[in-house]
Amino acid sequence: MDKAAALQGRIIGAHGRHYTVEFPDGSLRQCFPRGKKAGAAVGDHVVVSPQAAGEGSIERILERRNLLYRSDDMRSKQFAANVDQLLIVVAPEPLFSDDLLGRALIAARSAGIEPIIILNKTDLHDSLPRARAKLAGLAGAGVRVIELSALAGDAVRGALLPVLRGKCSLLLGQSAMGKSTLLNALVPDARALTQEHSQALGAGKHTTTTTRLYHLPDGSGDLIDSPGFQAFGLYHLGPSEIERGFPEFQDGIEGCRFYNCTHRHEPGCGVLAALERGEIPRERHELYKRILAENEAQGRY
Repeated sequence: MDKAAALQGRIIGAHGRHYTVEFPDGSLRQCFPRGKKAGAAVGDHVVVSPQAAGEGSIERILERRNLLYRSDDMRSKQFAANVDQLLIVVAPEPLFSDDLLGRALIAARSAGIEPIIILNKTDLHDSLPRARAKLAGLAGAGVRVIELSALAGDAVRGALLPVLRGKCSLLLGQSAMGKSTLLNALVPDARALTQEHSQALGAGKHTTTTTRLYHLPDGSGDLIDSPGFQAFGLYHLGPSEIERGFPEFQDGIEGCRFYNCTHRHEPGCGVLAALERGEIPRERHELYKRILAENEAQGRY
């Protein structure tokens, strides 16, 4: 590679092995990893060797602060890097999945990313109390919960722009949680930007599954959107990393008799004692055991 021709940029879009890289002057190139190497993710800072017709070859991925994986049919694939905070969108209707929410919290905590739960559709007054009750334990354990209605664009911007300022945030949510409405309230031309860049780079056929980074209109922060999200990949995590995803366990862990307690069957386990006292929701402990068992079945540890 001609060192003089090398450029540094940031991946703002991923379409399979096609990556949209943005450079400091605002220009874009459709880039590919050299050879059979992949492993890049939206948010990565990369060194690119320019090629003809607005293309480039990704020569190197610069050091990351963190990396997140998504899971599909027992496989994990990295999809976002250098994230400051994770915005998890949930709603009262359809009622969100405790399992997916729990896995998102584990992924965030294990990567040193602050999780924030966005309880959307607060205008659904009849079902809102049930959603609040499901989140009460997490809120009590220190997970931040922000309530809003994505339909009220001005209120959304007033509540979230201060939270997003100066940060790279990953926006995730199950289908029908209102995530797209929320994205459009924060980045009004998000759909147009995706279409424009995909057409310019000849990647239009990939747009429905594109993970994409958007700059907030005032330039104060970045927002990564990942459509079609199902679950985080957690198979690379060890027991202590999984444990950190359950902040409500912390007080109980301090009372465990054994330093290597797995909180499943050991005598003198502070977590099991807290569970029996009703201080930890049983469904949260079941999720913890389920994820440990999944990783053990994969031979992770």
